[in-house]
Amino acid sequence: MPEREVFLTSDGLRKLEDELGYLKTTKRKDVAARIKQAKEFGDLSENSEYEDAKNEQAFVEGRILTVQAMLRNARVITQNGGSEKVNLGSRVRLQEVPNGDEFEYQIVGVAEADPLKDRISNESPVGQALLGRRLGDVVEIKVPAGAFSYKIVGILQ
Repeated sequence: MPEREVFLTSDGLRKLEDELGYLKTTKRKDVAARIKQAKEFGDLSENSEYEDAKNEQAFVEGRILTVQAMLRNARVITQNGGSEKVNLGSRVRLQEVPNGDEFEYQIVGVAEADPLKDRISNESPVGQALLGRRLGDVVEIKVPAGAFSYKIVGILQ
């Protein structure tokens, strides 16, 4: 099965590269030291410190494989000035219809999505509804909480 393309901003790519470097150097060494120290406590069958360290080692190695796969399949989103159409990487200013409240989202790939920082995935219901739309379009977005209508009042790259 082919691996999926991972859409990243240039900042997201840098963060993943930094994380991989940290995991492969610092974190691996820390976990190896914990395992070595736990072995010194004796009987490994009843050694919770050893078990915890081995579990952490498995998590770290799994995360290294995940990040390597993401980087191998990374496609950097290029941001090239303003646009009339919502694309991956766009910052979109929305106005809720009819009350007029405004807010802004950036459409990013799944790996960088963070709704608390107004970065929504291109695969989320909101992201999917906005992609390809134009300035001035009114978009109805169906989410688990119901349906909402928004007017696109700004598209920034």
